[in-house]
Amino acid sequence: MSQNSQKSINPEDYQHVPRAVSAMPKDFDSGFEILPHHHERAQLIYATAGTMRVSTDAAVWVVPPQRALWMPAGATHSIVMVGATTMRTLYVRDDAATRMPTECCVLSMSPLLRELIVRATELPLQYDESGPAGHVVALILSELQGLQSLALQLPMPCDARLRSLCQALLDSPGDQRPLEGWATTINTSARTLARRFQSETGLSFGAWRQQARVLEAMGRLGGGAAVTEVAFDLGYESVSAFSAMFHRATGASPTQFRNRPQAQ
Repeated sequence: MSQNSQKSINPEDYQHVPRAVSAMPKDFDSGFEILPHHHERAQLIYATAGTMRVSTDAAVWVVPPQRALWMPAGATHSIVMVGATTMRTLYVRDDAATRMPTECCVLSMSPLLRELIVRATELPLQYDESGPAGHVVALILSELQGLQSLALQLPMPCDARLRSLCQALLDSPGDQRPLEGWATTINTSARTLARRFQSETGLSFGAWRQQARVLEAMGRLGGGAAVTEVAFDLGYESVSAFSAMFHRATGASPTQFRNRPQAQ
């Protein structure tokens, strides 16, 4: 993990600043994990480069480059960096977050907001609210309220054995074991596993695994990985089979998704 010598990288320094928004720059190496924690302020978790996997008790979100995750105040979460990540976090005071979502969600970033956040990380913690810095923050809050929510969520089960199984699938999305094989690993029957999986996540085992692969693919493709590499890493026997699945799930081919402007 690299450190920025110009500004604090301790989140605690940003929780009680007498300003509506405080912005922290922090860079991480690939694979770095931030253990479960929470903040007093709501948080916009954003990276100018790199993909993040953010987890709560209820779900996992994959946050590709140039997207962001809205995290309400007090929500316990952990983060894993998928690739080197340049995180630029906003901490938003309660009264400034009243029109924001009350649940975690991935947001599509506007080009203007991306530039405003980078500028905000360069401001002193106690910036002049009546000067240009105050105008930057006012624009940030206005842009935040107009962002579109994206379906990049994966529900997580409460049952400890199912949760460990899901975590294994997230860690190795290319694992090809069928439902019966996974049932054996947690000492249950395939029928029981299928029933409990549907009950706890609202998805069948096959649908959950496919969604996990779609989210993993979006993160990797958004980070510039080659389509062929992603296809085989995710366990597909051919690029065409992967491309067909990805297009059904997202409405775009892997190549289109990989090459699209990040502002879209």
